[in-house]
Amino acid sequence: MIAPVAGTVRNYYGALNVRPDATPEEIKRAYRKLARELHPDVNPDPEAQNRFKEVTTAYEVLSDPEKRRIVDLGGDPLAPAGGGGGNPFGGGFGSFGDIFETFFSGATGATRGPRSRIRQGADALLRIELSMAEMAFGVQKDIAVETAVLCQTCSGDGCAPGTRPRTCDTCSGRGEVSSMQRSLLGPVMTTRQCPACGGTGQQIPSPCPTCAGDGRVRARRSIAVDVPGGIEDGMRIRMTGQGEVGPGGGPAGDLYIEVTEQPHETFTREGSDLHCTVAVPMTAAALGTDLSLQGLDAEERIEIRPGTQSGSVITLRGRGVPRLRSATRGDLHVHVEVRTPTRLDETQEKLLRELAELRNEDISLGGNRGGLFSKVRDAFGTR
Repeated sequence: MIAPVAGTVRNYYGALNVRPDATPEEIKRAYRKLARELHPDVNPDPEAQNRFKEVTTAYEVLSDPEKRRIVDLGGDPLAPAGGGGGNPFGGGFGSFGDIFETFFSGATGATRGPRSRIRQGADALLRIELSMAEMAFGVQKDIAVETAVLCQTCSGDGCAPGTRPRTCDTCSGRGEVSSMQRSLLGPVMTTRQCPACGGTGQQIPSPCPTCAGDGRVRARRSIAVDVPGGIEDGMRIRMTGQGEVGPGGGPAGDLYIEVTEQPHETFTREGSDLHCTVAVPMTAAALGTDLSLQGLDAEERIEIRPGTQSGSVITLRGRGVPRLRSATRGDLHVHVEVRTPTRLDETQEKLLRELAELRNEDISLGGNRGGLFSKVRDAFGTR
């Protein structure tokens, strides 16, 4: 940005690489040339974006006759007024200072002046859906965005080729019109935005045929988005200067990409940790076994130790999701669900009963009439 140093003024002519005696057409041509080279739609480099804002500010000042006159006299039309003394009446919206300025600015000459036709563009938000693996390990996605881009016909100034804005006839370039009104205090002078030029102090007699004078057009373009590994559901990626171009070809806003994670058929995610459930037969849980599980990036070996109970959790360290902006990973938690057989043929039932008798587990069998109550009664001597 064009930033003044203490005791100096901004070098607006230097920003556009033109001489102080340059004609308006030369200034316009210089701005168009630099805008084509530096606009974020053409040059995504952050330094180029800052330079574009500097060039745009310089053109805004030098294309305005009154502001240029101030520059030629050694002043700075964008410098804060009052030397930092502050507003003695407060300065908040609706304060007495605002009321005083509204009623008496016409008499004192303290007008706000015209506002710029070149304004900052709006931010944009786009949502994309990614798989769990894409969010875990990162991916580059080309996405289509429909947004406002710089008009190539007029380079953002809104004028038809070969023409330029002219001073507003209604407000004489002030951007404001004043009128006398009666009030309880007597006749007062009020000031409001000029309805003819919208407060810019300029009118476009021959609008650009492509953008109708707005300096921007709607277009669909493709943007490459680098999604970092470890990003989580609902997070947003900020892409500076990739939002909408502002009115009058002003600097573009930012584009925010909000990512949504698709449900996975095997895993659920909690931060950088993964969770899943594996079902094993009762016999496998009792005797122990090895299982293979396809992870997000590799096949995992799960050891089911003999005697594993339902609800047990086996943790594989460092096999979860990579942490955002880190070389470490979370853990994979495997929840074991032991499946008890529900339909047994006679041979299977006989074998299980024999096993139960060998393990002295007959109290849990449905065929034992005495069952658990009898064992408890005998233990406590109850008759």
